[in-house]
Amino acid sequence: MILLSPFDMFYLSSRFFFLRTMWRIALPLQAITFPDFFMADIFTSMSKVFSDLERSGCRMVHRQVATIAWFEADSICGSHSVAIPLVLVLPYLCRFFQCLRQYKDTKEKTCLLNALKYSTAVPVIFLSALKYHVFPDVWISFYRPLWLISSVVNSLYSFYWDIKRDWDLSILTRIFMFKNPSAWSNLLYGRSWVFYWVLGSNLILRCTWTYKLSAHLRHNYLTVFAITALEVVRRFQWVFFRVENEWNKMTAKQNFEMSSDVMPSESDRLLDSNSHKV
Repeated sequence: MILLSPFDMFYLSSRFFFLRTMWRIALPLQAITFPDFFMADIFTSMSKVFSDLERSGCRMVHRQVATIAWFEADSICGSHSVAIPLVLVLPYLCRFFQCLRQYKDTKEKTCLLNALKYSTAVPVIFLSALKYHVFPDVWISFYRPLWLISSVVNSLYSFYWDIKRDWDLSILTRIFMFKNPSAWSNLLYGRSWVFYWVLGSNLILRCTWTYKLSAHLRHNYLTVFAITALEVVRRFQWVFFRVENEWNKMTAKQNFEMSSDVMPSESDRLLDSNSHKV
């Protein structure tokens, strides 16, 4: 109610900017700006949250709150529900179409490679949902190996993209094929262990899906809560270095902009759709 309030209270301009950004994410028909893909990337980490909201809403609509049906997987709102994978995949599809839109505007192949990264999440989600619609022996012998392969590909691809594109870290040059070491890495933080920490923790947290391999852990509510909380930590790290990298790329163009008659403001540079790569 506060978010949708039309009154000039609780940061009206910021609330409307957030709502407008959400609308642009849902319908990426215009040029993609930094807030568009930045918020859409955050929403991919919240796919489980959106799924839980859908399931909770379904429980209330069908009057399953505080009933035994809440714990039944085969109920209309349980794990067998087709709506769950559809809600889970929605943030990735939004990000996928943003990349296609960016390619239409810039013709850069990097946008297609980024779109491919988000498309790797689709088989992971639907193969995981397929577990509740096939016989157990078929799942174990055929679909489970496919799910494992697709999960590994998605995690490693996403990890590489975090390091190489989103953060532009140049510590492990030979491993990640960085052309030039990043001077600002040491200038800004002074200690390389910060980057080794973020590399190692990001890789580990990208692979937290492995807890589902344990029948005991995947149904443990404390484990699910802990994994969700760790994803918040991982995304916070990503946000910190992603914004830092974007700001450094903008600062690198400062000399060129100062030579022009009119130099755009910092906010204009950050929100301009032509200054960023998604």
